[in-house]
Amino acid sequence: MQTDAIGFLLVDQFPMMSLTAAIEPLRAANRLLGYEAYAWHYLGAEAGTVQASNGMAIPAATGVAAPPPVSLVFVCAGLEIEAAGQPRISAGLRRMHRAGTRLGAISGGSFVLARAGLLDGYRCAIHWEQRPAFLEAFPHIDCTDSIFEIDRDRLTCAGGVASMEMMLKLIGDIHGADLAAYVANQFQLERIRPAREPQRSSRLRPSTMCTALVNESIALMRNNIEDPLSTQSIAERLRISVRQLERSFQRDLGNTPGRFYQRLRLERARELLLYTHMRILDAAVASGFRSSSYFAQCFRSEFGVTPSAVQRGRKQSMTNSFSDPRRAGRGAEPGSAGAAPGPEVRT
Repeated sequence: MQTDAIGFLLVDQFPMMSLTAAIEPLRAANRLLGYEAYAWHYLGAEAGTVQASNGMAIPAATGVAAPPPVSLVFVCAGLEIEAAGQPRISAGLRRMHRAGTRLGAISGGSFVLARAGLLDGYRCAIHWEQRPAFLEAFPHIDCTDSIFEIDRDRLTCAGGVASMEMMLKLIGDIHGADLAAYVANQFQLERIRPAREPQRSSRLRPSTMCTALVNESIALMRNNIEDPLSTQSIAERLRISVRQLERSFQRDLGNTPGRFYQRLRLERARELLLYTHMRILDAAVASGFRSSSYFAQCFRSEFGVTPSAVQRGRKQSMTNSFSDPRRAGRGAEPGSAGAAPGPEVRT
């Protein structure tokens, strides 16, 4: 009975939850099968201890330059978009690719693969917080909103519970759906989501609590962040009146389309400031704001902190940002009497 060896390349400050969620299904599968169907090895940029974001340390027995015999290597990385030791890691990953090793990424690991030029021409997934920054950095790569993507010899996932679901997919493909279901039951997983299921990126996503009309409106907004649509344009595309659109938003979300849209754009700007090195003005423009002063005013009103403060302390807590979506856009609605004047694109 053959053992499938899998490597986990750990980048400093990797998310322990995502790593554990990927390994535990393999351990459970071994137990249920009664033999070592899977083995796993920890790698680092070089041999030594690698620290997770929660402070726990994992010993990497070998560096990426001399990996053990493995058929698949997952890069496990966290919120830092620039990996320590990236040149060494890139060189090692490219050597493994040339040797025929399949490559994958967990959470922020897709950034590491992309910087090594190993995601060109592939679909990939990444944690929703990092996706806007990824799309800005690699506009030519098809980075989807899926929980995980398996595209030929590239396997990427958003991290967290999605790590487990991706591994259950691999187990099911090799050992059958029944074993995958038994493994899922070991972890009280109610159902195994399919690969292309979208991430729940925030409470501002389309929801089963909303009507199809509101969800279609939100999808239009999310696809037009940099060049916002007017409320009139959204209504016209949906072939309804502005009044009908406003009533639907008020009923489902207790909010207006304009304020909801503004919150989506501000969330995008916050993600760009947190996970890229973009200038404030560039982040504002990428989020559909043309006036930096108006952007700063709206940002502070929404999140209780200035864009420059976020840029100075990219990891600082922003508790105020996770407010009830019914209160989204607490500042004046664009175009209303209380809104600041300026060349801002009105929604």
